[in-house]
Amino acid sequence: MIHVNTIISAVKELCVESNCDLGVDCVKAIKSAYRKESKKLPKEILSQIIQNIKIAKVDHLPVCQDTGIAVIFAELGQEVKIEGGSLSSAINEGVRQGYKEGYLRKSVVGDPLRRENTKDNTPCVIHYDVVPGNSLKITVMPKGAGSENMSRIKMFNPHAGVEAVEGFVVETVKNAGANPCPPVIVGVGIGGNFEKSAILSKKALVRSIGERNSDKYYAYLEKRLLKKINQLGVGPMGVGGKGTALDVFVEQYPCHIASLPVAVNIQCWVARHRSAVLK
Repeated sequence: MIHVNTIISAVKELCVESNCDLGVDCVKAIKSAYRKESKKLPKEILSQIIQNIKIAKVDHLPVCQDTGIAVIFAELGQEVKIEGGSLSSAINEGVRQGYKEGYLRKSVVGDPLRRENTKDNTPCVIHYDVVPGNSLKITVMPKGAGSENMSRIKMFNPHAGVEAVEGFVVETVKNAGANPCPPVIVGVGIGGNFEKSAILSKKALVRSIGERNSDKYYAYLEKRLLKKINQLGVGPMGVGGKGTALDVFVEQYPCHIASLPVAVNIQCWVARHRSAVLK
């Protein structure tokens, strides 16, 4: 049994920490990109990024001014009972408190066309998954608009094949250029249907840098895509260089015989996500 107050507190903390303290895996990847870079300007940009990360952690400030819309992945154990209120309401309240008390930018508008700011960064976007067990795992991923706007989806004919998929992913990153603040992390969702592929591509982004797909076929595809993307020469912040992407993650799902959906969700170098397991 988990009380909603526990959930609110956890989500609040995850919102603040994810925005102010970049994950160790991402920091290591950026430092590695710095060491590998030979050109002066992209190397200087990576140096400034590293300094920015350090200042944010020490002074407990947002790593980026765009503190994003809060994307939540909630893995709910089927034996769990939530007491004291609604799970969705508790998650949104945690986001509300986290963005207020953490002095994080409120970037959500209540209606997509009338554009009035809700002033508390809610509602957030929640993806639920019911799993075996007696715990609740919550992952908070603040997602900025600069990278999100560069994301794409395409419904291929089933005979298109892996070469067409690779071409679409690489072309998407190339066309994005400097807009998503490279070096980027690329989430790719293959299969399912229109909406499932997009969710897969988003969920792929909560993996740790270097964490490969458990299927060797897709693990090899990830490595191949990463190599091709880094040969584009877009480089840090689009000024050229070796480090266009820090990693590529592919998630796959069964699909209809007449369809091959592919979604590409781009993440900027500020790859923010934090998780907590509640019991």
